[in-house]
Formats: sequence, structure tokens, C-alpha cells
Amino acid sequence: MNKVSLIIQREYITRVSNKRFLLMTILMPLIFIVFIVGSAYFGASIREEVKIAIAVDPGFLKENLKGEEGDVVFEFSQGVDSLNFTQKGFDGVLYPTLIDEKLVANLHSKKQLGFEKTNYIDRQLNKAVENNLLLERGIQKSTLDSIASASKENVTVRNLVSDEKGKTKESNAGLAYGIGFGSGILIYMTMFIFGSMVMRGVAEEKTNRIAEVIISSCKPFELMLGKIVGIAGVGLTQLLLWIALITALSTSLSVILPVETIQQAQTIQNSQMPPGTINNATMAAKILEAKTTLTEGVNWLMIIGFFLFYFLGGYLFYASLFAAVGSVINEDPQEAQQLMLPITMPIIFSFVILNGVLANPSSNMSVWTSIIPFTSPIIMMGRIPFGVPATVPYWQLAASMISLIGGFIFTTWFAGKIYRTGILMYGKKVTWKEMIKWTFRKS
Repeated sequence: MNKVSLIIQREYITRVSNKRFLLMTILMPLIFIVFIVGSAYFGASIREEVKIAIAVDPGFLKENLKGEEGDVVFEFSQGVDSLNFTQKGFDGVLYPTLIDEKLVANLHSKKQLGFEKTNYIDRQLNKAVENNLLLERGIQKSTLDSIASASKENVTVRNLVSDEKGKTKESNAGLAYGIGFGSGILIYMTMFIFGSMVMRGVAEEKTNRIAEVIISSCKPFELMLGKIVGIAGVGLTQLLLWIALITALSTSLSVILPVETIQQAQTIQNSQMPPGTINNATMAAKILEAKTTLTEGVNWLMIIGFFLFYFLGGYLFYASLFAAVGSVINEDPQEAQQLMLPITMPIIFSFVILNGVLANPSSNMSVWTSIIPFTSPIIMMGRIPFGVPATVPYWQLAASMISLIGGFIFTTWFAGKIYRTGILMYGKKVTWKEMIKWTFRKS
């Protein structure tokens, strides 16, 4: 056991003291935050106004068709058709025809309009037809306008979840979705990053013949276990530093934002403002609202605890298999890719179905994929933010954790059998069929 601890210390200290580790540990949270904020900013700033000419008015569109939102402007212009609309300064021309209370509209344009814009045009035409039908049945336009004005942003849906003791708690599906997706993608990335790190480390020691020297003083299984646990410590250290750095950035919000802006933001949170009013104070209000929701509406102690378990469990489950692959490859990258495919497919499959699991966290597929150890690290962390035991009963959580621990023990035994033979084998391409045969070979 002393030899394993020495290998763990060597792997941990060598990698943590590397300048690349320190640089990535500091820069990754900053890059992540800049990426999210930058994506949101550019997504909001890249807006293009589209002018649509109405060639023919069936008799009700001019009064009922609106285009103040969605970056679409409707204009009723004479002499505009499908041949000259670009010369008149329009992006498209609309030919609406009313047939048996159904509106058929042909939109001519030189280029394909975006999905949001075409969808917005469709919604506005539907509203215009609906208003026209209501007017024909005796409802005054002033009544319609007052109803539309009163119903704007006038509905708030609160999801109250009752536990076994009858206590109710307000849940936030959007927040749970975001935490579940973020946790899933983080585990997905770290399993690939640190698993590949194990495989490359084993392969480098094999090709440089360092493994032969180390194995002369310890068993192959001890070398493999020490390397896996040592790199796990590196990953856990980096993860905890990321959490601490992100927490520090979050708590420093009051220092970054001016006092006047925060006071305005708190006033906005307690009052109503006209829609479309956007300034620094309203943006600060959104940030404060999100911060309040994150700190008060989430059991972060439970989520972080389970995240660390599934992060380590998923890494240990797959790292032993990555180590087994690293022990049999030589210097051919294509050989490594072929052998990695059966290992990476369950990880990729977990990420592919994650969106479906977040949409239906209690479905049969969600339950069983969160219990099977090949997919549970990503899938279960996608389900846990929706509530324990409301969405994830205790028996499912226990079954998932026990199966992941059992899976880690099995894959470590399985990989150890392969590692023992493959680490000293050179110049031969090995298949998974041969590797499985090695596991049944007697010592």
C-alpha cells in the first residue's frame, strides 16, 4: 500500500505543480463566464429589422396587423409586387388571401428569412384573423384592445411541490434544468479530459519504457491504481478551485456594480416598469433576481455533495478502462481511437439523451439510465436538481450509487487483468476480443 501512495503522490505533485495546471485552473472559470455573457450579449445585439410589404389587404389586416416586436415591420404600400419589392426597400412582399375564414398568405423574398421572423409573421397573421372574427361576431375593437393590454404579462405560474410531510415548497423548473444541464456537461467534459489524461500517461510511460522500471519494484495493478487515484486527486483539486473561484466572483457582485445601480435595481424589483425599458438598472435587477434565486431556492450543499460523488464515481469507473486501453496501444493514434470507441460511446450517449431526461426526469428511460453505471454519472446529476425524494426517490438514488460503486470495482478488476499483460507488450496491435480473453487467464 505504501508503494501505491508513493505513485499517487508522484502523479499528483507532478501534475499540480505544472504551470499549465495553474493557468487552466485560473482561466477556465473566466473563459466560461466570458463565453456565456458574450454569447448572451452578441445574441441580443445581432438584430436585423425586416420590412414586409402587404400587397393586398383582404379588408381587416391594416387595422389588426401589428409589427412592433420581433424586428418585423409591416407596411401597406401601393405598387409593390414580387418583382420590384427590393427596389422599393422591402425584404419581402406578402400576398394574403382569405378563403372560407382561412387566411392563405404567400411570402416572396430574395433570401430565406430566419425561423423566428417567419414564425412571428405567422403568429401576427393568426392574431389578425382571430380579431377580425371576433369583430364580425359583435365584439368592439376597444374591448379587444383593453383585453390585450390587460392580459400582457399578467399570468404567473408557480409550481408548488408537496413532500411526504405535507410541506409545500416552490420549485423552479428552469433553474433545475440549468443546474442539471450544467452538472451533466461538466461531468461529461471532465470524464473525457481526465480519462484521456490517464490513457496518455500510461501510454507515454509504456513507450518511454519507464513502466518497465516502475514495475520492477511494484505490481502492475498497484501502478495502475496509483495513477488513477493520483489523477483523480488532480481533477478534484481543480474542480474545488473552480467552485471557489466562481463563488468568489459571484459574491463580489456588490463590489463590481455601483451602489446607485444596485439601489435602482432593488427599486425595479419591487415595482412595475413598461415592457421594453432596458438600461443598466434593469440588467442589474435581473442579475440580483437570479442571484437571489440561486442562493435561496437551491439546496447547494446536497447538489455539490452528489456532484462530487458522481464526478469521482464516473471518473473512477471510466479511468480504469482508459488505463487499460493506454496499456495496450503503441505509437499509433488510430489504434487508440479504435480501442477508445467502445468506452466513449456510453458517455456520448448519456450526453445525447440528457436533454430528453431534463424534459422528463421521471420517465422510465430517465430512471434506468440514472441507475446503470455506464450512464448514471451524467443522467443522475441531471435529475437530482429537480428534487430528492420528489423526483428522485431514495431507492433510485441508493441503487444508482451502489451500482456505480460496484461498477467501479468491476472495471478496476477487469482493467487490472488487461493492464498486467498489456503494459509489457510491444509491437502488436491488440483487439478488444483478445483483451477480454486476458481477463479469464489464470495468474
